[in-house]
Amino acid sequence: MPDSTHPVPDDVLLLCVDMQPRFVAAVEHGERIRRRCEFALAAARGLGLPIAFSEQVPAKLGGTAPELLAAAPGAPVWGKETFSALADPVIRRALDDRAVRHLLICGIETPICVYQTALDAIASGMQATVLADAVGARRSDDAAACLQALTRAGAHVLPAETVFYALLRDVSHPFFREYTRLVRHHHDAVSA
Repeated sequence: MPDSTHPVPDDVLLLCVDMQPRFVAAVEHGERIRRRCEFALAAARGLGLPIAFSEQVPAKLGGTAPELLAAAPGAPVWGKETFSALADPVIRRALDDRAVRHLLICGIETPICVYQTALDAIASGMQATVLADAVGARRSDDAAACLQALTRAGAHVLPAETVFYALLRDVSHPFFREYTRLVRHHHDAVSA
């Protein structure tokens, strides 16, 4: 819902990494992570940001959770065999074609695909922001160590709500009221 005083950044993309039901079931608090990703997708969509999904070997491991795909209709879904989404030549080309300079990352698994994707983004000159409350892992200690390492490597590791409030910038943004409703709805849903 951009207007001339609140332009949508045209070089930011939200990448939802490998949120396949098989993986969601294997990580700690998988359902909570799925709901936080759903919040991030709804916020990005409301702000008019481009969204994409990656899937790890979807022919063997299945596709993205349908609820997440429904939250971003029409968003591209990229299958991959690499752990880093950016190591896949098709995904890399698609991001280059879109002139993505800032990658917002949610999904799983933090110590593997999220970590390597963020590192590759930084190495290629992009900014990488990992939505700290919308990523997950089988072992929380591993995830914490990787998020700390990503911070040292130059990634931003922040809660999704913080990132999207920063994109809104102020209360006059046309999406502000809807966003605050979204925050309340998802906070209540995650707390329940």
